[in-house]
Amino acid sequence: MSPNLRIAFRFLTAKKRAMLMSLSCTVLGVGLFIVTQATTSGFQELFIKTILGTDGAMRIEDKIQGTLRSIEAGGGSDFQMLQKEGRKYIEGVEEPRQLIKALADFPNVAGISPVLRGNVIVRSSFKNETGQIYGIELENHLNVSNLAGQITVGSLDEFRESPSGALIGRKMADRLQLTVGDSFIIEAQGQVRRLRVVGIHETGVSDIDKTRVYLHLSEARSLLKQPTRVTFLQLRLFDADRAVPDAKQIEDVLWHSATPWQIREKSWLGVFHALEVSTAITVSIFTLIASLAMFNTLAMIVLEKTKDIAILRSMGYEREDITRIFLWQAVIVLLIGTLIGSLVGAGMTYAVSLIPLGVTGIFKTETIIVTWNGWHYVQAVGTAFIMIMLASIIPARRAARLEPGDIVRGTAQ
Repeated sequence: MSPNLRIAFRFLTAKKRAMLMSLSCTVLGVGLFIVTQATTSGFQELFIKTILGTDGAMRIEDKIQGTLRSIEAGGGSDFQMLQKEGRKYIEGVEEPRQLIKALADFPNVAGISPVLRGNVIVRSSFKNETGQIYGIELENHLNVSNLAGQITVGSLDEFRESPSGALIGRKMADRLQLTVGDSFIIEAQGQVRRLRVVGIHETGVSDIDKTRVYLHLSEARSLLKQPTRVTFLQLRLFDADRAVPDAKQIEDVLWHSATPWQIREKSWLGVFHALEVSTAITVSIFTLIASLAMFNTLAMIVLEKTKDIAILRSMGYEREDITRIFLWQAVIVLLIGTLIGSLVGAGMTYAVSLIPLGVTGIFKTETIIVTWNGWHYVQAVGTAFIMIMLASIIPARRAARLEPGDIVRGTAQ
């Protein structure tokens, strides 16, 4: 152990109560920072997993039609160019098979499912409800969604084998008092179909579970009188985080509107980000209190140890040595506080993950969701380090400015 560190430890033990207060606030600040970030990130990741498993990483929808503008080039000649501002959108995908073939050449595209969507009236013996049918090719849709994991009652095998089978949302089933095996009627564009419930799906997203009905694509085409076109293509990507640049590339190459999940769910992602920042600021108050306690403690040590500082200076200690002695005290508290705080944060995170919590609305969970991310520990330790070290610099520099002669004469400031 170096002499500076040994002296710092001796000074530190002289103010045990004050140092314990700073240490306890550091532990609480680090621990609470970790657990709040873990829970906020956990719910955000569950939300992202839910939307990716339901609506895919990207949707390819309307065809883009550019407007040509003539520009004079001089010499009696002119040329035409496409104007971005003059874009028009033609609803739906008119030639889905050709577009699917072209999308398969993009390296990040892992799966493609054509979907035909339409508004309908769903009738049972008890009630009528408005809903949306989603005509799908089951195998392709299973490759771009988590539909298989969302079936709570019934069987996808029966859906495969039943052309008139339907998968309905849990809330719709409850409102219409339908269960597997029951028949119901769908009306759309003057067409009427009697279908049978072969499965009930539940995503936890209220707007989906109370409106969405999955049918075979051929059945939906017949019902909506759309023999070739589809409403959109749902994509799964190998790397969902690259959805935004991939969407721009797809739009530029294929001239179809591409909506990545980050844009589609921008409002909810903004809410989670705001919550993450606000909780970080709130729990950092404990670290701020720890830094103020450290400042106060070191300032008192400077006042009480002026004679010791004079002796050290007269023995040949430079101002930099005195500064290091006082900064070492802050480092000792930081090391102990962040280590214990990280362990406390990990323990609290595990304990919180066991707390039952029934949530539905934008996702479904039975417990509090947490995420184990080393970056949360880095952020917590970094916040504590910056605050406490900044608070320690002023008393450390003040101690370094003391001169032995001034201390002996009693004129030290």
